[in-house]
Amino acid sequence: MLAGWRGVAWTAVSGLGWVSGRSPKRWVSTSWSPVGAAFNAQPQPQHPRWELGKKTGLFGVPELSSPEGFQEAQEKSLQETERLVKKACAISPGPEIVMIFDQLSDSLCRVADLADFVKIAHPNLAFREAAEEVCRNIGTMVEKLNTDVDLCQSLRKLLADKEVMASLDPDTRRVAELFMFDFEISGIHLDEEKREKAVNLNVKILDLCNEFLMGSHLPSRIDKHVLPEHIHHNFAVKGNYVQIGGLNADSPDDLVREVAYKVFLFPNAQQLHCLEELLTSRNLLAQLVGYETFAHRALQGTMAKTPEKVMQFLVKLSDKLSNRTLDDFEMMNGMKMKLNPMKSKLMPWDHPYYSGVLRAERYNIEPSLYCPFFSLGACMEGLNILFDKLLGISLYAEQPEKGEVWCEDVRKLAVVHEQEGLLGYIYCDFFQRPDKPHQDCHFTIRGGRLKENGEYQLPVVVLLLNLPHSTRGSPTLLTPGMMENLFHEMGHAMHSMLGRTRYQHVTGTRCSTDFAEVPSILMEYFANDYRVVNQFARHYETGQPLPKHMVSRLCESKKVCAAADMQLQVFYAVLDQIYHGKHPLGKSTTDILKETQDKFYGLPYVPKTAWQLRFSHLVGYGAKYYSYLMSRAVASMVWRQCFVQDPFNRAMGERYRREMLAHGGGKEPMLMVQGMLQKSPSVEDFVDALVSDLDQDFETFFMDSE
Repeated sequence: MLAGWRGVAWTAVSGLGWVSGRSPKRWVSTSWSPVGAAFNAQPQPQHPRWELGKKTGLFGVPELSSPEGFQEAQEKSLQETERLVKKACAISPGPEIVMIFDQLSDSLCRVADLADFVKIAHPNLAFREAAEEVCRNIGTMVEKLNTDVDLCQSLRKLLADKEVMASLDPDTRRVAELFMFDFEISGIHLDEEKREKAVNLNVKILDLCNEFLMGSHLPSRIDKHVLPEHIHHNFAVKGNYVQIGGLNADSPDDLVREVAYKVFLFPNAQQLHCLEELLTSRNLLAQLVGYETFAHRALQGTMAKTPEKVMQFLVKLSDKLSNRTLDDFEMMNGMKMKLNPMKSKLMPWDHPYYSGVLRAERYNIEPSLYCPFFSLGACMEGLNILFDKLLGISLYAEQPEKGEVWCEDVRKLAVVHEQEGLLGYIYCDFFQRPDKPHQDCHFTIRGGRLKENGEYQLPVVVLLLNLPHSTRGSPTLLTPGMMENLFHEMGHAMHSMLGRTRYQHVTGTRCSTDFAEVPSILMEYFANDYRVVNQFARHYETGQPLPKHMVSRLCESKKVCAAADMQLQVFYAVLDQIYHGKHPLGKSTTDILKETQDKFYGLPYVPKTAWQLRFSHLVGYGAKYYSYLMSRAVASMVWRQCFVQDPFNRAMGERYRREMLAHGGGKEPMLMVQGMLQKSPSVEDFVDALVSDLDQDFETFFMDSE
């Protein structure tokens, strides 16, 4: 489906800092690779061959040239599934069983993963609706297969044959055990009536997740006459109503933030019912298949392993943060008193704004001062340099075929290793457009695997960002936060490219959630190191490098109110654990929110608000929201032990690939961490790593960079 790397004609755009398609204006000349220049070029008119050539479908899948093609792709997948199930049930125990199971997984995932992306990101409603229908149908099929007794029995025979199991390599044994685990958590051991109930619960949970996710993003509205007229312009006014679609956290007007908080978070009865149904259904499913709580089921195979271990981690971290958090709130309160003495009590809607004010006042980190140095092309060049030095990998812009991408400003990158050749493809959907999800994220479209003919199926991923478009006068310019997010998401992409496992079931980021965030968060450390930033941050007009003191100020500013920011994440993670813990909950989700906020955050609960109804991570990260904190702890330890002395250390880069990236989910996550750190970290180690980051003297990062 995708061309081999030696035959690909990669697009080479001249090495210009800024190339405008509307005028011959040229900014400062650079020595950038083609990929850096390609991202600073304005989108060109459609390639001539698009007008004449044969049209393909999304991601080069021929059927997906129209929404109706999803039905055809689904039918092909289900037919292949039926064939493979029959084959698996008829074959004798041996390693081929595992290969057939993986083919089965691949056949379904190649359609479901692609559809999962299209249903939220495609600009065409017909495509989105067709993809959503496919997601539901494939999801239902997966749940049925996970309770198929005959299919399970074929795998069980393999696992019971000690002689055959002893002959299998570790990767094959691990994947066989993971497939059996999928059967077990789906209730394969139950009688037929209960298995059917488990399938129905899974389908119901899938529908509730979609409903809750949609509801969490819907705007709230209020009669405009209730609000002071002078703040109407901060919101969308439609007829007699003011519509509020977010928290307006950056607004300098305290009243605007207060109104946004109280209106946007006002309880919605339908959304509240949906959440309660979701939590109840998850608990029923977990108990039906033999787990004490949904959290116990969800944490199988993770670094943390049990909800008890997660709570131990979160409580210890909260205790360590407590005094620092109080100090941070005191600083914010002082700033609010200074700016608004008439209403100086610190409230939840104040935290993001006043922490930002404190950072800006102390370190003068106005984003507009940094943006000219972080053109998108410069940042892509920085990634290219870093990957080349650490891993021997280069990024090349490749011209997509007609119909291959869903929006004309999507860029396609080929990821090429200096010795191994083409590793896979990254589609970069970086720019803002109407109805596009606001959250930056990484999607696996196709997982890598060793095919039956000996060829390797190349991984394909999408990175979804929300960057501003270029203008006639300048390329796309990133704030420091946008630059860091770009590095973060590219960390996921490299994990997908380098997790070149034999089996698709464990490729790339198909690993435990609390490990999957390690590579992406580690990239944030590189993005904040002057030695890395100095390689690419150049003013798009003058070519001047970003001064070292500006990077130092930026890094130091991140420590301001960092304890309070981390405490907020602890609160979210604890709330997630309680919601997915012992049922019945005994209290309403709002009462639980209030109690947890008082104990693990510190700023007061606001009556008649229900923040949990906007907590969209409850869908994808149910019982696993702690993963961000635990992954950050591991990333911090890896950074300090392996890269702080030299962020371009090739030997450490190769070790990082060998020990952590290469296995995908094919190795227990804690074993990968042990391999990298040469020790098994404890809960206390995780907590100490996070707390020590709050004190890190960033100048030590720069000591060898003069």
